[in-house]
Order: sequence, then C-alpha cells, then structure tokens
Amino acid sequence: MKVCIDTNAYSALLGGNEAVKKLLDRADAIIVPAAMVAECYDGFRYGTRFDKNVMLFEAFLARPGVRVQPADENMAMCWGTISAQLRRKGRKIPANDLWIAATAFGTGSCVLSYDHHFDEIDGIVRLAP
Repeated sequence: MKVCIDTNAYSALLGGNEAVKKLLDRADAIIVPAAMVAECYDGFRYGTRFDKNVMLFEAFLARPGVRVQPADENMAMCWGTISAQLRRKGRKIPANDLWIAATAFGTGSCVLSYDHHFDEIDGIVRLAP
C-alpha cells in the first residue's frame, strides 16, 4: 500500500500516535507531497523550534520508502480534475489539500489525513487511524 501523508498525520506521528506509526511502518511507500513539505516549513519558520523540527523532518524523509513527490505536470492535471469535480459538487477545500489529493491520485496512493474534506473527492481513499 502506498500512503500519501498530510501534514496533520505527520504531526500526529510526532505526537506519538501509535496508529499512524503502525500504518506508516506497514506502508510499501510513503509519498510526501511538495505541498506538505511547504506546510511543514511554514510551521517550522513560524514556530520557536525550527532547528529541532527540521532535524526531525529530515530524519523522517530519510526513512526507507519515503520520497518527496514534486508537483509536476501530471499532478497539475490531477489538481484541475479534482478542483473541477469539487466545484461541480459545490464543495471547496484548501489549495494545499488539493495538491495533496492530486499527489495521492497521481501516484495511486491513499491519503493519510484527519481532514474529512478528502472524503468528497471521487477516487480518493482517506485513511485516518
């Protein structure tokens, strides 16, 4: 199983959430969307523990099976498809979460997130242990 991780799931992992840890340990691949990296660095810069947070994040990214997925043309096409689908439903989600969903869709991954708005997206499986 491939898992595309959202920022809130990464935060839960850092907070000691054993269910998230077990799920990630069982994953064949952990996809880290570029938007999630941006959200993390935004939080690190805004917070007071920049160096510690960067060290922990770099250690996470160095784990076997973890890879950062850049926003490429395929992801952009997925973003457009998902955004149009949600607009037809009269739903809107934050732009970064659209990128996370597009990354999951484009890589054939499940989304690991506690945000319920991912459930509105056809073809996306959300995991929330």
